[in-house]
Amino acid sequence: MKRIVGMIAVAAMVVMAMALVGCSSGASSSAASASGLANGEYSATFHTDSTMFHINEADDGKGVLTVSDDGMAIHIHLTSKKITNLYYGTAADAKNDEANLIQPTTDTVTYEDGATEEVYGFDVPVPALDEEFNVAIIGEHGNWYDHKVSVTDPVAL
Repeated sequence: MKRIVGMIAVAAMVVMAMALVGCSSGASSSAASASGLANGEYSATFHTDSTMFHINEADDGKGVLTVSDDGMAIHIHLTSKKITNLYYGTAADAKNDEANLIQPTTDTVTYEDGATEEVYGFDVPVPALDEEFNVAIIGEHGNWYDHKVSVTDPVAL
């Protein structure tokens, strides 16, 4: 009996130590572990509140969600190169935080008919699955716009 009680006490200390280490590793890591997903890549649906800011039709509303110890981010392809930067947060904050703008990548999408096009892609941080968060966009004309987005339905690639 003493042996079982001792094993339970050791197990409890290990769990507590792991929890403390997890707390000190930052919010991003806890967001990734809170998602319940193992590190890796997933196809996931990217929802927006706008018909003007959305995933390229070639991707059927999906992006590639990467889960790592540092957190989660989804790579999305937009419909053109007209949106020049994104910001994780609000438009008001973006105007004062240019150092943290999300820079575009130039990606090639292939449409159902085989045609290809170069568009901008972005790696958007994802704080949690199935919850809306703020993303601001700026276009060619220099105006910031606020949007609510969410990421759902991850499927391992």
